[in-house]
Amino acid sequence: MKHRYLPMTEQDETEMLKTVGVNSVEELFADIPQSVRYDGIMPMSGALSEPALLKHMRGLADRNADFDRFTSFLGAGIYDHHIPVVINHVISRSEFYTAYTPYQPEISQGELQAIFEFQSYICELTGMKVANASMYDGATALAEAAALAGGATKRKRIVVSRTVHPEAREILLTSARGLGLEVVEVGYANGVTDLDELEAAITDDTAAVLVQTPNFFGCLEDIRPIEQLIHKRKGLLVMSVNPLSLGILESPGELGADVVVGDAQPLGIPASLGGPTCGFFAVSEPLMRRIPGRIVGQTVDSEGKRGFVLTLQAREQHIRREKATSNICSNQALLALCASVYMSTLGKAGMQEAALLNVKKSHYASGQVQESGSLSLSFTAPFFNEFVVKLPSGAEVSSISAKLLKAGYIGGYDLGSAYPELAGHMLVAVTERRTKEEIEGFIREMEACL
Repeated sequence: MKHRYLPMTEQDETEMLKTVGVNSVEELFADIPQSVRYDGIMPMSGALSEPALLKHMRGLADRNADFDRFTSFLGAGIYDHHIPVVINHVISRSEFYTAYTPYQPEISQGELQAIFEFQSYICELTGMKVANASMYDGATALAEAAALAGGATKRKRIVVSRTVHPEAREILLTSARGLGLEVVEVGYANGVTDLDELEAAITDDTAAVLVQTPNFFGCLEDIRPIEQLIHKRKGLLVMSVNPLSLGILESPGELGADVVVGDAQPLGIPASLGGPTCGFFAVSEPLMRRIPGRIVGQTVDSEGKRGFVLTLQAREQHIRREKATSNICSNQALLALCASVYMSTLGKAGMQEAALLNVKKSHYASGQVQESGSLSLSFTAPFFNEFVVKLPSGAEVSSISAKLLKAGYIGGYDLGSAYPELAGHMLVAVTERRTKEEIEGFIREMEACL
């Protein structure tokens, strides 16, 4: 019989106990007081045969509301986008799937070239000069951007809009505490950053303004006045962006951004129950040597042939230790490859078409909301593929979402959980995967739930 793992027999146990010099497993825990031990049998089933275990695990998996069996209108950072089948084919190749850190360039040329292509795509997409090999995700990339700004400007004040993803702001606060940075949040008006409040918050000690567009409410921020406000005080502009939206929007580089971060999940990376994803990080040329993580560069060997290497590594924690600009020493190479294959598969025209489909379908859905008798839009600011729906007074998002799930729909995000003032408001995402029938059915079901 072939085993999927190596079982431990009674003889194995006896021999191991003899080797370590005890007579029973109980003796191994002799130093742990009886008062803190769990007394009883853990609430779990007995041993299962392999067929029974597989059936049990399939049953558990079927309890998940996945995108194949449910129609999703949930976004808030993780989206149900089309994933070209070629992506899984490429990333499943053992050369990429098993690759680790490419410290030996002479045997890692394929992996290094894949990373180099990702960096090149991100630079072209964002309009920035330099991009790194990727970050863990968009939220930690934003925190790293704040750390970079503090180090580059020698200032301690970070101003961030409340329209930035609430979880990203929590990570920012955690990182700032260790770095001695002061984080100041500014409010919003009509779904976008309140410019008057922002201007009042920016001082001569402000290292950077952090803004997200499309923001957490799906609205597009007016970046030009924000750029003028922070650059007038010699601070940095950090933009967090949805990469797919850049298929049709003006690039952050053209808008004057100093640092651009975001999550590459919309670019061919599956939702996977919330992660892992892949962050990207791009900067203007003056900040090149402060960029966290690693950068792959292109060079030539002794024979003049093109080759790829890790470059500017003196920034990294494993070399500079406590003097490093960041503690990030790794990257999401496999998921960055997903994004690269996605962008190369779609091309420029395909990226524009995908972005336009998101805009058109989400705006069709918002129109259906406005035509309904009981629902309304919370904000009038322009948006990309997400918008906020206001429920009738007294209606609870959690209750509506539970009813929608029974009807086969994954409802939107409950904004009241992160913004108490927006209780009874649902953040709805509409991607290119949604059909006219699905959108109309979702709105009808929403009204029926009310």
